[in-house]
Amino acid sequence: MSIEHFRVCHLCEAACGLIIQTENNQVVSIKGDDKDPLSRGHICPKAVALQDIHEDPDRLRVPMKRTGNNWQEISWNQALDEVAQKLLETQKNHGANAVAGYFGNPSVHNWGMMTHAPHLFKQLKTRSRYSATSIDQLPLQLVCYWLYGHQVLVPVPDIDRTELLVIMGGNPMASNGSLWTVPGFRQRAKALQKRGGKIIVIDPRRSETAEIADQHEFIKPGSDAFLLLAMIRQLFVTGSVDTGRLTNLLEGVDSIKATVEPFTLELAEQETGISAATVIALTQAFANADRAVFYGRLGVCVQAFGTLCQWAIQVLNVLTGNLDEKGGAMFSLPAVDTVKGPNNKPGHFAVWKTRVRGLPEFGGELPCSALAEEMLTPGEGQIKALITAAGNPVLSTPNGRQLEEAFKQLDFMVSIDIYLNETTQHADIILPPTSPLEHDHYDIALMAFAVRNTAKYSPAVFNKPEGSLHDWEIFTELGKRMAALTGGSTLPDFSPEQILDMGLQAGPYGVMQGHEAQLNLEKLKANPEGVDFGEHESRFPERLCTNDKIIHLLPAEIAADIQRLLARKPEANQSSFQLIGRRHVRSNNSWMHNYQRLMKGKARHQLHVHPKDAVSLGIEEGDWVELETRVGSLSVEAAITDSIMEGVVSLPHGWGHNREGARLAIAKEHAGASANDITDDQYLDALSGNAAVNGVPVNVRKRA
Repeated sequence: MSIEHFRVCHLCEAACGLIIQTENNQVVSIKGDDKDPLSRGHICPKAVALQDIHEDPDRLRVPMKRTGNNWQEISWNQALDEVAQKLLETQKNHGANAVAGYFGNPSVHNWGMMTHAPHLFKQLKTRSRYSATSIDQLPLQLVCYWLYGHQVLVPVPDIDRTELLVIMGGNPMASNGSLWTVPGFRQRAKALQKRGGKIIVIDPRRSETAEIADQHEFIKPGSDAFLLLAMIRQLFVTGSVDTGRLTNLLEGVDSIKATVEPFTLELAEQETGISAATVIALTQAFANADRAVFYGRLGVCVQAFGTLCQWAIQVLNVLTGNLDEKGGAMFSLPAVDTVKGPNNKPGHFAVWKTRVRGLPEFGGELPCSALAEEMLTPGEGQIKALITAAGNPVLSTPNGRQLEEAFKQLDFMVSIDIYLNETTQHADIILPPTSPLEHDHYDIALMAFAVRNTAKYSPAVFNKPEGSLHDWEIFTELGKRMAALTGGSTLPDFSPEQILDMGLQAGPYGVMQGHEAQLNLEKLKANPEGVDFGEHESRFPERLCTNDKIIHLLPAEIAADIQRLLARKPEANQSSFQLIGRRHVRSNNSWMHNYQRLMKGKARHQLHVHPKDAVSLGIEEGDWVELETRVGSLSVEAAITDSIMEGVVSLPHGWGHNREGARLAIAKEHAGASANDITDDQYLDALSGNAAVNGVPVNVRKRA
C-alpha cells in the first residue's frame, strides 16, 4: 500500500516542502510539494538524499564503545550510565568547565537537539560550550544583538518585492539562502529580473549566483570593509542619506558620518580592486532604487573584519531607508516566536572569555578556534572531557590536525552522532540517535529567517525502531542519570511535540494571543502542507528589543574596530595567494558526502585556480598542487577556471575523508582534502572571535 507523507527537508536552510511516498516501509519517491506556501514545489538534489541517509549501511544504530583500536556494541543502559559517570567524574576532579560541548551545524536543523540539550547542560553547568556558530554566522548575530537588541532578530532580503538585490559573499543559487530561508531562489530571482529589477553580486569568485546576476564585481578577499565603508561615506558626500520612517528610532547617524570620513573612494579602489567609478555607480544605484536590499553572508562573516562588514551592511540598509520596509531588509514573524516568546534568549557578549587567549563568549558559547588550545594547555580549567553532537570539527574548524591531537589528550569523549567519522572516531562512546525520517520535525530556528511567514509540522515517516532512542531522549536520559548521581533537579519532562504546541499557542498566531488563526499543533497536523501567514510587514518599533526602543547605530566596539582596520598592516610574510572556500548545491557540509545520489557526477573538491596563475605555477588541468600555511600543508588536484580572480584560490570545506578510523565508504571514494588542515586557528575576527577561513594567506606550488 502506497502512503504519502508531507514533510520539510531539514538538510539545509531552505526548508523545502516535500511529498515522500512509501510502500512496504520503504521510500519509493521524494518530490517537491507544489502546495507548500514557502517552497512552492522547489526541490534540490539534497532532498532525495534523505532516503540515502535513512538506508545508509554506514549509519550507526546502536551505542558503540571503543576497546583499544576496535569498537563493540553495548546496551543503551550501559552506554548512558558510563557517559553520565565519566562526565561527573571529570568535573569532580577538574571542575565544571573541564567538560566541554561542541554542537555542529545539523543540530540547528534538528528540533529535538534544540529543545532537549538543556536537560544535559543544566546538570553540567559548564561555560565551555562551542558550536559551528563561530565558524559561520556569529558576526551577523552579534551585530543584530547590538543594533536591534536580540541575536536572532536578523533581517532578510524581501526578494519577492525588491527592485535591487546586492549580494556580497553569498551564493543563494547553491544554498537557497543562509540566515535567509529562501527556497527556490532561482525562480524568485527570475521574477525579480522579469519585473525590471536587478541583482548585483560582489565576490572573489564568479559563483553560480553571479552567473545569473545582472552585474558581478570581483573583490580582493578580506577587503570588503573598505568597499562598504566607502559606500557609506559616499551616501553622506552625495546627500543621499534618507532614513525614512525609522528616523526617530535612530541614534548615531552623525557619529557614523565622522567615523567613515577616512574611507575615500581612492582607498577603496586601492584595497579592493574595484574602481572608484564603480563604487560611485553602485552606491548611487542602491540609494536611488525605490526598494533595495544589501545582503552579506558567509564570505562576509568568515574574514578578519567580519563583524565590521556585517555592521556596515546593516547601516547601508538603514541609511537608505531600506530596513524594515517592503522590498528591503525585513523581519520574519515566526509562529514559534524565538524573539518575543517566553524562552527567548536575546544574547550577551564577553561576559566571560576563554582561559588561554581571552576570546569572548557570545550567547553562552566560546569561539571554536580556541577549542584545541583549551584542551592542550595545562592548568586550572583545562578541558578534559568533550561532548560532540552532530558535529565534525576535525574537518569543519580551523587547524583540524591540531584538534585531532587535542582529542588524544582527553580523559573522555562522547559523541551523539549517527556516524563513525573523522571526529567521532576519537570518542570513547558514540550514541547514535534515530534517522531523520524516524522522528518528527519542526523548523524552530530557520523560520526566524524565512522569506515568508509560514508554519509546517512534519510527522515521522517511519516508526522508531525497537531499541533505539531519539536525540532528545538521549539528552533527557543523560540529564536524569546525572541528576540521580548528584541529587540535582531535572527539567520538566515534556516531549518536543508538547513544547511545540505550547510555543505555537503562545506565538503571534496562537490561541493564547487571541489571533484569528488560533494556531496550535492540532491545526498544523490538520494542514499537513503548511499554513501561510503571508508576506512580511514592517515590525519596528514594536519588535525592536533594545531597552529604550532606539537603534544605537555605532556601538563603541565597532568604532574601535574601524580604527583597527585603518591601522592594519600587510602580512609580514606575503604569501603567494589568498584562499577562499565555496559551496555546491550537492555538498552542504562534511556529513553530506556519504550519499551516492549527491556524490555522483563530476568531482567537486578540486582547488580552483585562475588560468594566468596556472601558467605562473607551471600547472595544467588535473595537476596536483601543494598548499602551505603556518599550520600545515596539503595536496589537492587543481581545476583551472576564470571564475576565480587572479591571486585567489578556492577550496571547498568539509572534505578530507582519508583519515584512518572513519567508516564512511562512499566518502572515502571521494576523499578530497580538508581545507581546514591549513586554515589557522590564530587567524580570526579579533572583535567577535569568529574564525577567519576566507582570505587566508597561503603558498601554492606544483607538487613535485
